[in-house]
Amino acid sequence: MFQFNSSSLSTPTCLFSSCSICTKKQNHHFIVPKCNFTLLQGSDNLTTYTFNTHVAKHTFCKTCGVQSFYSPRSNPDGYGVAPHCLDPGSVASVTVEQFCGEQWEETMRTHGTIRAMSRPAGTSAENQHKH
Repeated sequence: MFQFNSSSLSTPTCLFSSCSICTKKQNHHFIVPKCNFTLLQGSDNLTTYTFNTHVAKHTFCKTCGVQSFYSPRSNPDGYGVAPHCLDPGSVASVTVEQFCGEQWEETMRTHGTIRAMSRPAGTSAENQHKH
């Protein structure tokens, strides 16, 4: 079981990537900043799968195999949350956006907002790196 701060996520944008693993798993997810995500229970029953660059951490349940969240390569400072694993009423609606994972580097270079999805509201990339 997990929890995330959804005050600004009444209608999250869910990404549907065409990369090899997301296509096979039908991995629809939306990004939340790590600071807005809390794992409430079950950490001892999770395992992680990585491949290729090993940046993405595909976390799933050891018992049932469901991946309800993971740390995506696009946003290692956040979590990708599967909307179908949320309690009913957690979000008002979900907008789905196609993400060309087959051309991952080019899509990341040209995508206007994906990097910002894992930043807490009100922060910019410049402010995050200041000490």
